[in-house]
Amino acid sequence: MSKMTKLVNNPKLFFTDAYRKRVGAWFLTKNFIIIVVAPFVLAVFYYLFFAAERYVSESVVSIRQSQDSSSMAGSGFAALVGINTNSKEDTLYLKEYIHSLDMLKNLEKEMNIREIYAAEKSDFLYRFYSFLPQEDFLEYYQNRVKIAYDDMSGLLKINVEAFKPEDAQKLSALILKNSEAFVNELSHVMSRKQLEFAEEELKKSENRFSEAKEALLNFQNTYGIFNPIEQARSQANLALEFEAELAKKEAELAALSSYLQNSAPQIVTLKGEIAALKAQIRKEQNRVAKKSDNASNILASQYQTLSIEANFAEELYKLSLQAVEQARVESTKQIKYLSVVQMPSIPESAKYPRKIYNLITLLALLFLLYGIAQLIKATIEDHKY
Repeated sequence: MSKMTKLVNNPKLFFTDAYRKRVGAWFLTKNFIIIVVAPFVLAVFYYLFFAAERYVSESVVSIRQSQDSSSMAGSGFAALVGINTNSKEDTLYLKEYIHSLDMLKNLEKEMNIREIYAAEKSDFLYRFYSFLPQEDFLEYYQNRVKIAYDDMSGLLKINVEAFKPEDAQKLSALILKNSEAFVNELSHVMSRKQLEFAEEELKKSENRFSEAKEALLNFQNTYGIFNPIEQARSQANLALEFEAELAKKEAELAALSSYLQNSAPQIVTLKGEIAALKAQIRKEQNRVAKKSDNASNILASQYQTLSIEANFAEELYKLSLQAVEQARVESTKQIKYLSVVQMPSIPESAKYPRKIYNLITLLALLFLLYGIAQLIKATIEDHKY
């Protein structure tokens, strides 16, 4: 039966045969075999004969910070809803540390991690080749240790992948051990810096206090006076007493002069006493405030300056001692600590590779790639005409 006869007599059969031939040709084309069939067969062959099972040990941790009632009260809304504003930042620090080269080096000291990942010889895609440099091993390690941070709960989920379940569990436990040491160091580093600063300030204040005391003692020894201020005060009081006595004698002299001669013995005696009082008053006044370096007011002023400096240095020294003791106590406290919500356990079944899922996904991608290639080819052919 010719195509035209088939089209006239049975159009449905004609189009069905044409569609089957077209689809058959489409699936048997060289491009389809190269793009879809060959890669899929290779993937099936790999998963059947080479792919090694990979086990995952999961642990969940969080960083907590101890706070007293006063600090909690001052944290406002965060304290009210129970959110530690510093824990997120610390947890992100921990996340970066787990993926860092320092963590990898610590793990290599305690566990032959290179040999663990290079032991699976058959799986050429996921094994590690021990001759590769440190940078490649760090990238490989980061791909085997997956970390996820939950913003809502503040929890850090750590998934450690290995070819053997006991290796995955042991490696996960070592990561937690080093993470706890990192958190403890993070907790104490600021306290140690504060202690070092307080100790430096204590040395400065101690030296200042010693210098102030030495200056005060040298001043007292130089002038032979314990307290010039008290001495000046006593001299001033003595001068006032003499002035009061002078006023009394002058009043008595005025009273006697009203009825006695100037040559009277009483008048002569009073005049002598008044002259002696005036001389003594001038002497005391010169001792208190005369123009010389040894005047009581100058010595008192110098002594007051030295005394204020010594008292201030003493108070500063006391405050420095208190600060050092407080910093020492704070440095011994565990301000931040690693809270383990889920300990790493030995996995009972392999999580990877997900063979069926991976093959189906690969097949869908290959079909999509082939469709795109055919579309490009058809577009190019259309443009030829």
